[in-house]
Amino acid sequence: MISVGAEPIFFLGTFPVTNSMLTAWIVVALFFICGWFIRKQASLAPKGMMNFVDWVIEFLLTEAEKVTGDRERTRKFFPLCATLFFFILISNWMGLLPGVGSIGIHETHAGESVLIPLFRPATSDLNFTLAIAIFSILATHIFGIFTFGFLTHASKFFNVRGIIRAIRRGPMDVVVAIVEFFVGLLEIVSEGAKAVSLALRLFGNVFAGEVLLTVMYSLVSFFIPLPFLFLELLVGLIQATVFSMLVLVFLKSMTDNLHGEEESEHTTH
Repeated sequence: MISVGAEPIFFLGTFPVTNSMLTAWIVVALFFICGWFIRKQASLAPKGMMNFVDWVIEFLLTEAEKVTGDRERTRKFFPLCATLFFFILISNWMGLLPGVGSIGIHETHAGESVLIPLFRPATSDLNFTLAIAIFSILATHIFGIFTFGFLTHASKFFNVRGIIRAIRRGPMDVVVAIVEFFVGLLEIVSEGAKAVSLALRLFGNVFAGEVLLTVMYSLVSFFIPLPFLFLELLVGLIQATVFSMLVLVFLKSMTDNLHGEEESEHTTH
């Protein structure tokens, strides 16, 4: 039996620490260890493993630049998008390790013995995927604010300045400005939809893979589940790529749209 929600393992006061949270902490620890090692080994003439690390970073930078079309903006967006990519990828693949989902504590619920796993893939928890999705969308707005300023960025959603200018021009301009104002409100709804879409897509694919592997292991323990393991490796990579690339597209579109509005405003004057 697989629970949709992450199961609490212990409590810090009244705060529940779930099995997916423990897995996420392990991934964070791996990030710190790998970052420390790479930082220590970094040099102008990389050797051995560092050659591979340099190749991976350069490959990801090149692919990201194909989306943004701008090397400077790619370097600004890259730390966020690359961190999301590797964090989601490792979290997805953690679920394929032996013991994850199968080692735990047996508890009795409604007269039945139920296994509460100690570890669970962080991305199979909807709370986790929703949290990183909301963080990612907020990050796109932060980039927009730092790039163009708060008022210019906010005018995309609340075109108050347009209404004020329209009052001076005439009634028809006021009507158009009011329509644009309500269109901006719809943009706010679309931003929320982006976060929900990112969260549900990642959660749905990872949780479905977890259910599939559990069913396969319950039927046959050897050899037959191997193709499904390789399939889940591929799905984990694809989902990490899709999530990070969508965030990159959102970052680009946010700045592109604001840039276009700035140009049109200057040309009208």
